[in-house]
Amino acid sequence: MSTTPAEAEAMRRALVLAATPGVPLGPNPRVGCVILAPDGTRVGEGHHRGAGTPHAEVAALADAGERARGATAVVTLEPCRHTGRTGPCTEALLAAGVRRVVHAEPDPTAEAAGGAAALAAAGVEVEGGLLAGEAYALNDAWHFGLQHGRPFVRWKFATTLDGRSAAADGTSRWVSSRPARLDTHRLRGQADVMMVGSSTVAVDDPALTVRDADERPLAHQPLRVVVGRRDLPAERDVFDSTAETVQLRTHDLDAVLADLFARGRRSVFLEGGPTLAAAFVRAGLVDEVVTYVAPMLLGGGRSAVGDLGITTIAEALHLRITDITTLGEDEETNVRITMTATGAA
Repeated sequence: MSTTPAEAEAMRRALVLAATPGVPLGPNPRVGCVILAPDGTRVGEGHHRGAGTPHAEVAALADAGERARGATAVVTLEPCRHTGRTGPCTEALLAAGVRRVVHAEPDPTAEAAGGAAALAAAGVEVEGGLLAGEAYALNDAWHFGLQHGRPFVRWKFATTLDGRSAAADGTSRWVSSRPARLDTHRLRGQADVMMVGSSTVAVDDPALTVRDADERPLAHQPLRVVVGRRDLPAERDVFDSTAETVQLRTHDLDAVLADLFARGRRSVFLEGGPTLAAAFVRAGLVDEVVTYVAPMLLGGGRSAVGDLGITTIAEALHLRITDITTLGEDEETNVRITMTATGAA
């Protein structure tokens, strides 16, 4: 068996559905599904909206109604065969009379895997692997959580060429250019947690929201997390009604990530100051580093990261560059460098 152009197009549409803004990154995977009639036309579509809601296949079947009989279901993840807060998708597909199922990636969880085999055993044509790489990338934070039992941590900071995040008088606007700030909001939108330390809230009063080019907050916002025991004024911007905020009054970073994982959060965007950033780096809990480098020199001021406990060059933490992109031009230029720790998963 092989897939058809119509099925490939349907899978691309299913990936778009799965990535619908506002769909949580966890604790369940993001999944989209499209139902194709025998002539290749779309007769139904749906996506999973989060834990406890109908799975993508069930939503798409409901959209298709009787047109699902004899149809093909194109889904970004292998249909599940287990009963959780909702029933097995395999049974829903069989009951609807679906003739063929095309899925992207296999389900990696022990409790849900095996759906493809169960469908095939019931006489349904099954084809797997269509756009599997794209489907995996869609749920990279979810996959990371399955492997590591904690959220993925991306640390972002802006710096001058000489490694300063602020001048000697504390001013830092604007080390990052406008194009870099817009790019930062794009990355913020890919996370489900925005994190800073309590000192950053006290000194800088950040809003920690995802905003558009006109500085308007988007409808769907990550959870704002403040780490630290420091008491903070209730009028700080991070405590407004734009997004949900929690303060985790501990310096135990493993406990912080465990708390967030238990809340179903799978991707942390760390924008804390040099102290919190250094703590995460020392603990080995930074999975990716994104820095925006400005073509300017300060010669003094606040370092972008605090003391890492490194006293000799032989102990230096080596990072692997995965991407270099120039944003903007002239005095609005920043260079975005994306890195992972050597040997990081």
